[in-house]
Amino acid sequence: MKTELIQILCAKSFQYTPEPSFRLVSGRMSRFYVNCKPTILSPRGMYLTGHLIFDAIRDLSPDGAGGLTFGADPIAMAAAFVSELKNAPFKAFSIRKTQKDHGIVKWIEGDMDPGERVVILEDVVTTGGSTLKAIERAQSEGLEVIRVAALVDRQEGGMEEIRKRVLDAVAIVTKEELLAAHNAEA
Repeated sequence: MKTELIQILCAKSFQYTPEPSFRLVSGRMSRFYVNCKPTILSPRGMYLTGHLIFDAIRDLSPDGAGGLTFGADPIAMAAAFVSELKNAPFKAFSIRKTQKDHGIVKWIEGDMDPGERVVILEDVVTTGGSTLKAIERAQSEGLEVIRVAALVDRQEGGMEEIRKRVLDAVAIVTKEELLAAHNAEA
């Protein structure tokens, strides 16, 4: 499944240029760009992502999995769907980028309760900033963050930063693997 996901990521989500031409959220320029959404939102990509993320977190029997909207949302939904199919259900949740200011003021959308054990999901980790924000917001709502699972690690120090807050952090695919697949196709 992982090999097929890497192939789809290379076809739909990964771009590479010899000179830095992609501006990242951090403002830095990069030679490659990864936008996982075209992959994750495709039927086969969603299927593979859901199964691979489920396999990466099933050993913990989490109560839920989610992260910052919008990057983590389709990953959480796909993994939660697979968890039900595999008779090891956990809930999906979404963390808002801005706090809701009406009704019940909260960061988390979904059926989560304080004290529940969760996995924070991320589509792409570069510096780890958005993941750290998701961890902080989940913890502020009383959730226990037991693992972080990223679909793609750009291998630029983000996973190391995340491990300073949550020791257990894993990535399904690395930049190195995407570059190797990209170069093999070229």
